[in-house]
Amino acid sequence: MNKQRQLSRSHLLLVPSYNTGALLKVTIEEALQQWLPLWVIIDGSDDGSDALLESLQAQYPDTLMVIKLAKNCGKGAAILTGITRAQEQGFTHVLTMDADHQHSAAYIQQFMQLSIDNPEAMILGEPVFDASAPMIRVKGRRISNWWVNLETLGWGIHDSLFGMRVYPIQDLIAVMHSTRWARRFDFEPEIAVRMAWRGVPVLNMATPVRYIAKEAGGVSQFKYGRDNILLIGMHMRLLAGFLLRFPKMLLRR
Repeated sequence: MNKQRQLSRSHLLLVPSYNTGALLKVTIEEALQQWLPLWVIIDGSDDGSDALLESLQAQYPDTLMVIKLAKNCGKGAAILTGITRAQEQGFTHVLTMDADHQHSAAYIQQFMQLSIDNPEAMILGEPVFDASAPMIRVKGRRISNWWVNLETLGWGIHDSLFGMRVYPIQDLIAVMHSTRWARRFDFEPEIAVRMAWRGVPVLNMATPVRYIAKEAGGVSQFKYGRDNILLIGMHMRLLAGFLLRFPKMLLRR
């Protein structure tokens, strides 16, 4: 992909981060080699990881922006902050990816190009797991995927939880303003369902994902009890919304 496309005025790379430690700098360094501009949303981190980006900001003063939130608001809320400002600056699409080095920066340009070629669609990463993936996480997401496919009448969402995605900003903002939820770990699955309800087409892209061991600096903000309860409540709400929309969705299908 050529230099002009890397300096995009329509497609923004957005990375929300909460206490991701040294992996944040590694993630951003690799991402900067693939796409500009890049914004990082520091979601109330108190581990000092934002200071690790200061040298990179000096190298990329016009294309790397770090936005710091005073307190931890949740991934979805951090992304909403970023896309609201991005829309004000004329961006039309946003690629979100995690800050903990689980996602491969080498796939950024492929995501962006697919979105450029299909601007009306959301581009969803479909994870390709390696041996580092905990089986409880791999099998657990199948439950969420089953519910999401029911709630969208099989709209084509291959994975409901993967965080590397490209969204049309106008649709994403409209969907987020339609609900007070989708502000924390429920962001990815709820947004995928609500975007499908809105009629946004889906394109899936197989993407490798790695799980970094704690001994190697890996971090995870997922809490099995708290976040599984959050997801159960989310699917109960979405199922109710699906039943209300069912006749219209059936006609659309």
